[in-house]
Amino acid sequence: MSKAQNNQLVSLSLISIRPKFLKFCYFIMGFLLLACGDDKSEKTSVEAEPSTEIEKKEQATTNNTQTKTILCFGDSITAGYGLDDSNDAFPAVIQQKIDSLALNYTVINSGLSGETTAGGKSRISWILNQPIDVFILELGANDGLRGVPLTETRANLQGIIDAVKTKSPETKIILAGMQLPPNMGQDYTTEFKQIFIDLAEKNELEFIPFILKDVGGIAEFNQRDGIHPTVEGHKILANTVWEVLEPLVK
Repeated sequence: MSKAQNNQLVSLSLISIRPKFLKFCYFIMGFLLLACGDDKSEKTSVEAEPSTEIEKKEQATTNNTQTKTILCFGDSITAGYGLDDSNDAFPAVIQQKIDSLALNYTVINSGLSGETTAGGKSRISWILNQPIDVFILELGANDGLRGVPLTETRANLQGIIDAVKTKSPETKIILAGMQLPPNMGQDYTTEFKQIFIDLAEKNELEFIPFILKDVGGIAEFNQRDGIHPTVEGHKILANTVWEVLEPLVK
């Protein structure tokens, strides 16, 4: 076979193969286009999944994790002075009650041993930098034991109440009443007790007449100093506070 005849056969072979090759190329291109199209469609579908729904789910989760706050603002009784574990103080005992009922509240212990009403008034602005739903005010005992003029104690407690109401009008305030031992003098102890009654009525506050009810003066529920409650005393104290607090949180 001559060289010219050989070239002619090759050309004929290529002509017969070309249509098949082109069909194969078109098939590949079509497949790739479809694949890209499906991928794009899938991506668009994911992106098109309502972002608002995702945001709603995140918001719901956030809302569920946001708890309301109960702040106990007081002296050594609130702080749990003399206890080995601060978790035995009445604010922590109340938290246990709240947790057992699956209520959405967190109890903050803002008690400071030795605190007077003047000291409380001086730090209230800083305390109010956080949102507070229920404010339990337990101050005055140290004023009475130190013989602070009753007009000063009354004015300081009113100043604290005013600060809470001004900063957060929606906050519910519970005023814890206090009583003094008789050795402070009949007139002084009587007027001291009346301060809390008057303030509760004047400001329309929730009121605990005597926070140390069934604890104060009872040796078995107090530490050696005869003033600060024991672990068992704090449990009783927590129940006394809970009687007034429970309707507010439920």
